[in-house]
Amino acid sequence: MGEEMEQLVNMGFPDELAAQALAATGGKSTLKATEWILTHKSSSCSSPSPSPSPKPNLPISNPNVQPKLDRFFLFQSRPPTPPTAALPQSVQKRDPAAIDSDVADLNLHQLSSKRPKLLSSSIVSVPDSSAGKGNQPPDEPLSERMRPRTVDDVVGQDHLLAKNSILRSALECNRLPSIILWGPPGTGKTSIAKAIVGSTSSFSQSFRFVSLSAVTSGVKDVRDAVEEARKTRIKNNKRTVLFLDEVHRFNKSQQDSFLPVIEDGSIIFLGATTENPSFHLITPLLSRCRVLTLNVLKPHHVSVILKRAIDDSEKGLARTISMGVQVGDEAIDFLAANCDGDARTALNALEISAITAAARSNPAQIDDCNVEDANGNAVRNRGDTASSSSGSVVTLDDVKEALQCKHLAYDKAGEEHYNLISALHKSMRGSDADASIYWLARMLEGGEQPLYIARRLVRFASEDVGLADPLALNQAVSCYQACHFIGMPECNVILAQCVAYLALAPKSIAVYQAMGAAQKAVRESVGQNEGVPLHLRNAPTKLMKEIGYGKGYIYTPDNPSAAQSFLPPSLQGYKFLNWPESQGTQK
Repeated sequence: MGEEMEQLVNMGFPDELAAQALAATGGKSTLKATEWILTHKSSSCSSPSPSPSPKPNLPISNPNVQPKLDRFFLFQSRPPTPPTAALPQSVQKRDPAAIDSDVADLNLHQLSSKRPKLLSSSIVSVPDSSAGKGNQPPDEPLSERMRPRTVDDVVGQDHLLAKNSILRSALECNRLPSIILWGPPGTGKTSIAKAIVGSTSSFSQSFRFVSLSAVTSGVKDVRDAVEEARKTRIKNNKRTVLFLDEVHRFNKSQQDSFLPVIEDGSIIFLGATTENPSFHLITPLLSRCRVLTLNVLKPHHVSVILKRAIDDSEKGLARTISMGVQVGDEAIDFLAANCDGDARTALNALEISAITAAARSNPAQIDDCNVEDANGNAVRNRGDTASSSSGSVVTLDDVKEALQCKHLAYDKAGEEHYNLISALHKSMRGSDADASIYWLARMLEGGEQPLYIARRLVRFASEDVGLADPLALNQAVSCYQACHFIGMPECNVILAQCVAYLALAPKSIAVYQAMGAAQKAVRESVGQNEGVPLHLRNAPTKLMKEIGYGKGYIYTPDNPSAAQSFLPPSLQGYKFLNWPESQGTQK
């Protein structure tokens, strides 16, 4: 009862009255206690008393009317009730005009109340009358509204959804396996998972779909979903498909919680991730799921999605602005070519550019705010593209302004980071300076740190150029120092010069191979590695000289032609570095 008591006191009620209300209502509901207090006060104050004269143009309220208070609390999960539904049954039978007067007076009383806690909870959200079919939120982004409703609407992933593919066959047979959907952002991972539910009626009858996000959910949410799945399977013989978006954000212990329920069949697991599952998901989870890779959308795929959004009068651009809109092929092609295969980026840019074009055409008709209907309810001015008297044209400049710059798929700590540095390294190794500079530009435009690239160039100078051009190492180290001194963006030319030098330099991996062979010999030696031969040991003391340290060593500068061995006895004559002596002397 302590928490309810504290809430009532914070609302401005005396301690004694609050305690009396909780005792009368069972002590478990702040809402019931508040209703009791207000009802009790209105009944106890029924004695005649002088009332102030009403303000002009304001109806006089009925002091005996006490509406239910649940419509004033945001923590109620049920939808808000109409104003008349909040009144007692005896009052609802009265004349509607009188009821409206009572409700208006009640709202005025709430605004003038001195109880800030009650005032802050008295905001009632009114459902949008223009949400359209599907009860979509009015301010839902275009990219969310245009999500495919069935797998037949998914664009660009034919290798997963074509006839006889694994996913299509599983849906037709109602035997969906546990799956990890892996692909870049905006390629349709979440859309495919949600479209599975609406693809076939038989699937929805056989399976129960639960959607979670690893960004906002924890182990407790997963346990609750799993427990409910087990109960549903026992009670209704209905399996649960659990979709977890951004599954890579779960740590090892959180991912472990899925293992037993996937194995015993309580749930069918659907995970979506933008990160390489080999790096971010535990092996036991991968062994229980089939990893399906989504491809980056091609420009013609994105064009299809954009044209759908333009033509769809229910969920498309017609719902964003209140006038007709025309988007030329040039603007569509530019968006499709510069979104880097991300449909979400393209749709969001299309929506922004349409709003910009509409504002330029007729700012008064832009649907960027809520208006009120005749009853004072908040509605959205949707408009109708077919009947709109004025229209707007989305130009190429509008699209460029909305997109700002070309969208680049690059993650400085993820797989794409390693893919691009690998491409740069292999292009330099193949002596292709043009490709090397291109991959360098991709990394810099994606936001890569120049010192990271410079460090990789220092490694390349010894690993791939090596003794073929010993000055390459000097170039790479100088490049690193220059990048450290100057920084971006000025150091981009320095990096390009070093990349071009290393790409065009002669290549030799002799040192790299020699080091690998020597390390292998050390690791694979039988027993302990041999000690240093006595003649190669230093003898700084008399005792060390007496036991043979340094005995037999020939000082090479005094006798360059003298033959002596510098390897342990078991490795005599072994060659690690395959480099001709003539080249060594020339270098």
